[in-house]
Amino acid sequence: MLPGDGVAERADAYATAPLLACLLREVAEPLGHTGGRRTYRLPGSDRLLRVRDGRRPAEPEVYGAGRWRRLDHTELVKLTADELRRHTGVGNDELPAEMIDSRDAVAALLAARRHAVPPDDPYLRSEQSLLTGHPCHPAPKARGGGPVASWLPYAPEAHARFPLALLGVRKDAVAEEGDTSALDALGQAPPGYRLLPAHPWQLDLAADALAPAFADGRLVRLGTTGVTAWPTAAVRTLYVPERDLFVKFSLDVRITNDVRRLWRRDLTRLRRTDGAARAAFAALDGPAAWLSDRGYRTARFAFEELAVLVRDGFGGHLVPGATPLLAAGLVEGFDGSPLDGPIDPDDWWEAYLRHVVPPVLHAFARHGVVVEAHLQNCLVAVDAAGLPVQALFRDAEGVKLLPEVPRAAGWERLVYCLVVNHLSEVAALLAERHPGTDPWPAVRRELARHGIPEATALLTAPAVPGKTNLLLRWTRADGAAARYRRMPNPLLTGDSPATGKP
Repeated sequence: MLPGDGVAERADAYATAPLLACLLREVAEPLGHTGGRRTYRLPGSDRLLRVRDGRRPAEPEVYGAGRWRRLDHTELVKLTADELRRHTGVGNDELPAEMIDSRDAVAALLAARRHAVPPDDPYLRSEQSLLTGHPCHPAPKARGGGPVASWLPYAPEAHARFPLALLGVRKDAVAEEGDTSALDALGQAPPGYRLLPAHPWQLDLAADALAPAFADGRLVRLGTTGVTAWPTAAVRTLYVPERDLFVKFSLDVRITNDVRRLWRRDLTRLRRTDGAARAAFAALDGPAAWLSDRGYRTARFAFEELAVLVRDGFGGHLVPGATPLLAAGLVEGFDGSPLDGPIDPDDWWEAYLRHVVPPVLHAFARHGVVVEAHLQNCLVAVDAAGLPVQALFRDAEGVKLLPEVPRAAGWERLVYCLVVNHLSEVAALLAERHPGTDPWPAVRRELARHGIPEATALLTAPAVPGKTNLLLRWTRADGAAARYRRMPNPLLTGDSPATGKP
């Protein structure tokens, strides 16, 4: 990386925005707005912080010695850590390192992108577009602190593509459930073995644990697939276009809040959660689709380390002629996004809401299924003119079922994922791209027309739940935990819950 090439400055900007959004959402107290900047008080230290207005907070400055001083990302990390120590009364040396790792990962991705070739397929471009990633996480691009060379070949943000590693697992050591037949088409296992695709990065990460199984013949290496897999936004979930197949693997790396293993507890309840979601979507009116997590296969002696989950591709689900796009990619932006074209923002938004909102509400109200409809779990299919014509949902691992979780808790999770994480972000982008557009009346109309008591109550609720990712990581909460801070309801204010701005 050459000095003065702009990579360092861009990496700072990409990494600063989500960290600032967390700090402002979870800790800071808003004071006022003047001259295109918003001022906040940090209650732990009583310091003043101000940021540039806009959809993404930027250019943080702290007040001291009678003047405002600009903070770079490293200084913002130090300020945040000091504030959180004062605010919570506990220390944490791990999270600041993750924040720095996330920023450095962005720099590596930006440098790699100068030589990478983006995919021709707009769907894959949308999946591989997320240089910012989660807009309200303190370290959305952290990759476990390992050397860049260990993870960059597998990074969707660097437009990676690669074959899968193929293993043979001795038949008496195989564990599987559901329909995993699609895996057998990826290669051929020798007599006495079953085929087990593996993520090459995970094989490196788990090398020491797997060495005895390779030594005694429970595992054998069978080369690689003859087809290419493309990492999606989730990093560990890959799409194989030649087979129209998604495969999801364990990665022993912390990405956002969790170490991304396929945990036994989730795999063993997969048939129940996926079956419930599949049945709910089959009963819905309209073209909405559920991409089923139809089964998993692994080795009994490395149940979580080598698990691979089989997910439906688009065949049989996608509206003919439509192009699926990742909702998070629409927010982040990518070459070929319909939001870059000459759309009517009101018509486009009403179509978007018409396809995204009803399936989530009806799955909850009629079937007791809570779908995590956040930006990375929702695909929006568009027609040739870029108009939304279908929504597709995925990830049975995140599905919650009533009454296994209380109805109120399920609704809170639904509102966070659908309204705060998802619709607020798209609404803010439309308002930024099309000044004078107010996206929230259309959201209110869409929620009101379904006659669901919780949705009706949400229209006048003073607050919505905002997940506290910064505090969760600082206090070392379980990766699957969700704690929320009440934030002003954008259905009343028309403002983004992340920054307080349209």
